[in-house]
Amino acid sequence: MAYKPFDLSGKVALVTGGNGGIGLGMADAMAQSGAAVAIWGTNEEKNAKAEAQLKAHSVQVYTRKVNVANEQEVIDGIGETVKALGRIDSVFANAGVGFGSPSFVDMKTETYRKTLAVNLDGVFWTLRESCRHMVDRAKSGDTGGSLVGVASLAAIEGAARNQAYAATKGAVISMMKSCAVEFARYGIRANSILPGWIATDMTANAQENKAFAEKVIPRVPARRWGEPGDFGGVAVYLASDASSYHSGDTFVIDGGYAIF
Repeated sequence: MAYKPFDLSGKVALVTGGNGGIGLGMADAMAQSGAAVAIWGTNEEKNAKAEAQLKAHSVQVYTRKVNVANEQEVIDGIGETVKALGRIDSVFANAGVGFGSPSFVDMKTETYRKTLAVNLDGVFWTLRESCRHMVDRAKSGDTGGSLVGVASLAAIEGAARNQAYAATKGAVISMMKSCAVEFARYGIRANSILPGWIATDMTANAQENKAFAEKVIPRVPARRWGEPGDFGGVAVYLASDASSYHSGDTFVIDGGYAIF
């Protein structure tokens, strides 16, 4: 029998913030590998475009408008996703926002709260409700599941003028490690992904900044911006049975930037 650990046929993956950027890059790869995919996003037009892209891979796709900063929307979203696709085998808590500030001392409390609401509260509620579903399945004899939190290099490096964002991403790593320990008995693993400089809508200003292009990107050993598609491989791995004994880890996807 051929070794096919990366075949995701029969599995269901949920990707929050999955209608663009890194989220869509991961969702597309998992769809190509045979997974049914659920996409949550706040922009219904982008949700529809993502749905059409994923359905081209002949898999079942479910999209839903969900603001992860709203607890009830997340609770309802998990319930409706399970109802639509039958189960959730892996969840990628990817939805996030980034609000910079001229300096830390000038950062407004509103900016701080808005960042935490999506990047931390949203991840917390998404993971909590997903764990509840996976544990219930496990108690019925259907063990297994994969929890993935998308953090950032900002979690482990000094992100000047971006303390709120960095704090949320550091917290995501800690939350994933806690889940890895608590839910291992149910066959559920939990890991974090730390993107580096990736060309997405969130980094549009940096991409258009000449000084950034001349001073920062040349420091990336890969000598280029990362692309959403660069996250397809790690997503398929973490959603697949190949990672069934891999938990509590952090995957740095940055072209070597953090070590250079």
